[in-house]
Amino acid sequence: MSGAGRGQDALTLLRRAEHVLFAALLAIGAGEAWADGVDRVAVLLTTLAVAVWYAVGMALSRRAAGVRMALLWLIVLTAGWTALLALSLSFVWLAFALYLLCLQLLPPRAGLPGTAALTAIAVAAAGAHRGGLDSGTVLGPVFGAAVAIVITAVYRRLRRESEARAALVKELTQAQERLAATERREGILAERERLAREIHDTVAQNLSSIILLLRSARDAADPGPPLEIAEHAARGALEDTRRLVRALAPAELTGRSLPEALERAVADARHFGVDARFVADGEHGPLPTPVAVALLRVTQAALANVRAHARAGTVVVTLAFQPAAVRVDVADDGVGFDPRDPAASPSSGTGLGLSAMSSRLAEVGGVLVVESTPGEGTAISATVPLPPPRDPADTSLLSAAAAVAVDATMGAARPGATMAAPVPGASSAVTRQALS
Repeated sequence: MSGAGRGQDALTLLRRAEHVLFAALLAIGAGEAWADGVDRVAVLLTTLAVAVWYAVGMALSRRAAGVRMALLWLIVLTAGWTALLALSLSFVWLAFALYLLCLQLLPPRAGLPGTAALTAIAVAAAGAHRGGLDSGTVLGPVFGAAVAIVITAVYRRLRRESEARAALVKELTQAQERLAATERREGILAERERLAREIHDTVAQNLSSIILLLRSARDAADPGPPLEIAEHAARGALEDTRRLVRALAPAELTGRSLPEALERAVADARHFGVDARFVADGEHGPLPTPVAVALLRVTQAALANVRAHARAGTVVVTLAFQPAAVRVDVADDGVGFDPRDPAASPSSGTGLGLSAMSSRLAEVGGVLVVESTPGEGTAISATVPLPPPRDPADTSLLSAAAAVAVDATMGAARPGATMAAPVPGASSAVTRQALS
């Protein structure tokens, strides 16, 4: 059972105990008055009237009656108790239950004066029945009022804590629902990206090869309707596949390049009080969608770590286009951590984020390099190699088909060679220079 549930149970038990207390004190008073030979008819009728009126108040409390109705009910109940006191002093201890009701139903400014008035009535009735006042006659009702005040204070504190726990449980439940919705949305986006990569790497390239082969066949033989129809159908399928791939691309990359998406992510980071800057280096060019997605997600995750753990004043994101690779560096001047044991530092989180970034880059053949020292900031470098250049001397049909497939679906080939693993210390030189 939750803390809020236990608090509500305690409050319910306390209210029920108050009802039992009132009924018990009323019954004890009536029994003693009956045994003392007081006017039994008057005692019986007045006791029944007070009991019925108390039951009416219980019914009104379930309907959330207002303060005025509660005050009217309490005044009538007090009048009935005063009538019982006039008949017998045995009903004096019923004042304790009335203390609790007065303190709980009335505002604090009226509750304490009301309790004092009830105490005065009890003391006066005791003095009248005994023919004078003594220490027991005065201290009994006074001590009873003091105990009632303490019980009411504890009750109110317990009620506030119970309401606070209930609000906290509600917030936690809503947070869990939002987290579940976010995870479902992330799962959907991940599956869409995976489908986009699969379609991009298989269907689109195969259709481009078909088009090239149909062109070669048409040039070698007499042009005819079947070849033209086949080429037209393949070209239409290729266009549909391209539209599908574009539709499955992440929203951040829809209609914008990777530099634009990174600049927007950096602008979003400024809203969290971090002096975030974006630097672009090298000649910009189109990137395969999986590569652009991986670099964008790694940058977003790195910026999230900066906001959550680094306590940095400045962060610089650098996008560098190299002949054989593309690299994104994220450097901050925060508290840093030990990369060999990320979970050991309270400022670095659990280290799962770095593992996720590394896994995402590995899917596109990239490498993640982390440079950090406690107290000296952190630099994260994500490097992804680009496809090697095509050999112009290779004029075979299959090589040409593959080239057209790549050109049709990934953009023009880029010059360069396969990139080796990045060298720690040099990977974030541009970013560290901008940060300083």
